[in-house]
Amino acid sequence: MTAPFIGDALGPRGRRITRIVSVVSAFAVIGFIVVAIKRLGDNGQLAQAKWEPFTQGPVQRFFLEGLRTTMEVALVSMVGAMVIGAVLALARLSRTGPVRWGTTGFVEFFRGLPLVLLIFFSALGLPTYGVRLSVFWYVAIGLIIYNGAVLGEIFRAGILSLDRGQTEAAYSLGMGYWQAMLLVVIPQAARRMIPAIVSQLVTLLKDSSLGAAVAFEELLRRGRINGEFFQNPLQSLFVVAVLYIVVCFALSMVARRLEVRQRRRYRAGAIVVPGAGMDLALMGIQGDAAEASEGAT
Repeated sequence: MTAPFIGDALGPRGRRITRIVSVVSAFAVIGFIVVAIKRLGDNGQLAQAKWEPFTQGPVQRFFLEGLRTTMEVALVSMVGAMVIGAVLALARLSRTGPVRWGTTGFVEFFRGLPLVLLIFFSALGLPTYGVRLSVFWYVAIGLIIYNGAVLGEIFRAGILSLDRGQTEAAYSLGMGYWQAMLLVVIPQAARRMIPAIVSQLVTLLKDSSLGAAVAFEELLRRGRINGEFFQNPLQSLFVVAVLYIVVCFALSMVARRLEVRQRRRYRAGAIVVPGAGMDLALMGIQGDAAEASEGAT
C-alpha cells in the first residue's frame, strides 16, 4: 500500500541494474567473510581450545541463565511499557489541551533521550533519593519509560490509521467520545498494532543488553564474564550474538505470521508500523486507501 507514495515500480533497466548490484554485493560479502575467517585462523581464534569451553554443561547453563534473565526483564518491561504507552496514547488524543500538551512533551523528551542514560539514572540516581531496588528493576524502569513513550506513539498511530467513519458511526449510536474510543476504535486498532508491538518487543529485548553497563548479569554481561574467565572474549561474544539472533528471529517470525494472519482475516492492507519521525499524515492516507480497497471488494 505504501509503494505509490514512495516511488514507481522499477522498469526493465532498473531491474537489470538491481540484479547486477545484488550479485556484486553478494560476492563482496562472501569475499569479506572468507578473508575474515582466514585472518581469524591465522591469529589462532579458530583453535579448538578457544571453543571447547562451550561444550561444557556449566558454561552452557551459565549462558542459558543469562538468556533467561534477559527474557524476564524484557517481558516485565514490555508489560509495563504497554500500560504506560496506552495511557500516553489516550492522553495525547485527549480533547483537553493541557493534558495533550503535557503528554506530548513527556513523550518527545523520553523518546529523544538515550536509553542508556535512563538506565544510568535509574541505577545511580534513584538510590540517592532513597529508592533502593535490585539492579533488575533499575534496568526495567529505564526500559519501561523509554519503550512506553515509543509504544505510546505506536498506539496513537494505530488509532489514527482507522477511518474516521468508525468514530462517526459510534457517535451516531449515541456513544460519547470515550465510549467510542474504548468500545469501537481501540478494539479495531489493536488488530493492526499487534505486529508492531511484537516488533517493539524485539527491539526491547536487544536494548536490555544495555543493562551490562550497570553490572546487570543478563546475556551480554555473562558473555563478557565467560570471555574474561576462559580468555576467549571473541568466541563468547559470538555465542551471545547467535543466541540474540535466534531469539529475535523467532520473535520476528511471530510478528510476520501475525501480520499475514490479520491481513487474510480482515482483508486489510499492510499493517502500519510507525518508525521514528514517521509522518502521521501519511499513515492517515494509508488508512484511507486500505478502507477504500476493502469497500471496493
